[in-house]
Amino acid sequence: MARSPEPPPGALVLRTYRELDQFVGAFAEGLLNLLLIIGRPGVQKSQTVQQAVGERACWIDGSATAFGLYCQLYQERDRPVVIDDVDGLYADRAAVRLLKCLCQTEPRKRLGWHSAATARCRGIPASFETTSRVALLANELRTQSADVSALLDRGHVLVFDPSAREVHLRTAGWFWDQEVFDFIGRSLQLAERLSMRDYVLGWELKRAGMDWQGWLLTRWGITGKRLLVAQLKADPSLGSEAERVRAFIAQQGGCRATYFNHARRLGQPLQLPELQLNHLPPDWRPDAAVSLLDLLRRRFGTLGRDQPP
Repeated sequence: MARSPEPPPGALVLRTYRELDQFVGAFAEGLLNLLLIIGRPGVQKSQTVQQAVGERACWIDGSATAFGLYCQLYQERDRPVVIDDVDGLYADRAAVRLLKCLCQTEPRKRLGWHSAATARCRGIPASFETTSRVALLANELRTQSADVSALLDRGHVLVFDPSAREVHLRTAGWFWDQEVFDFIGRSLQLAERLSMRDYVLGWELKRAGMDWQGWLLTRWGITGKRLLVAQLKADPSLGSEAERVRAFIAQQGGCRATYFNHARRLGQPLQLPELQLNHLPPDWRPDAAVSLLDLLRRRFGTLGRDQPP
C-alpha cells in the first residue's frame, strides 16, 4: 500500500470527518481567514467545503492561470474564495505571489497586476482591495519553495488522512448500493488508501455484469493467489473455511497450507456497525450517454483539472 506523504512542518493531521467538519464549519462561519486542506483524492474534501459554504463562496479551479486567477478574484472580491486542486498553482511563481497577497492575515488585502494585460482587459484594474477569506484544497504539496512556505505560515494547514473505516462510514451518508457497500466494508483491512470513488466505480462494473469484486481487490493491490483467496472469502455461496479450501485447491491455487498462509496475510475484517443504506441511485437512463466522469462530477463536484463552466 502507498504510504502517506510527510505532512508539511506545522501542519495538523486530521484522522476523522468530525475534525474536518469543525474546521470547515469555522471557515464557513467567517472565523478563519485562511484554511489549507491537503488530502488524497476521493475523501470528500471538496464536497465537505461545498456543503458548508453553499453559494456564498467563489469557487476557482486550480488549473486557472495566474492572470485568470487575478481577474476572477477582482470580479468576486469580498466573497469567500475556495481554490480547488491548488497543486498546479504552486508551480507558478506569479500565482504564488498573488496567493501570498490574497492570504495576508489583515482583514483587507491589496492585490495588484502591473502589466499590459490589465490595460487590455476592460474593467480589470491594475490593483484592488478585497476582504475575501480563502480556503485552498490540494491533493498533495508538491513544491516546498520559500514562497509556498510563507503562504503556509499565514493560515491553518490541515493534512486530512482518514482511515478506510472513516471513509466507509462517511460514504454510508450518500451511497446507494448495499451489496457493493457491504463488500467494501468486509474488505476494509485491504484498502488502506480507500477512495469514495471506489464505491461508484465498483457499482458501475456491477451494473455492467463484470467482475467488480475482483477489480476492486486488484485496485487495492491484491494480486495472484492472495486475490483468489480474497475472492473465495467474499463468495457468499461458500459458508465455511473448509469449502473455501476445497475451492482454492480445485482452482489450482495450491494446497491447504498455502490457502491459510495467504488468508493470514489478508488480515481480519474490521468491526463495523450494521449499516442499512436508504439512498436512491443517481438518475441513470439506459438510453442516455452518461459517462463515468459525468456521474462522478454529479456526486463529488469539480474533478481534477476540470475547467470551470
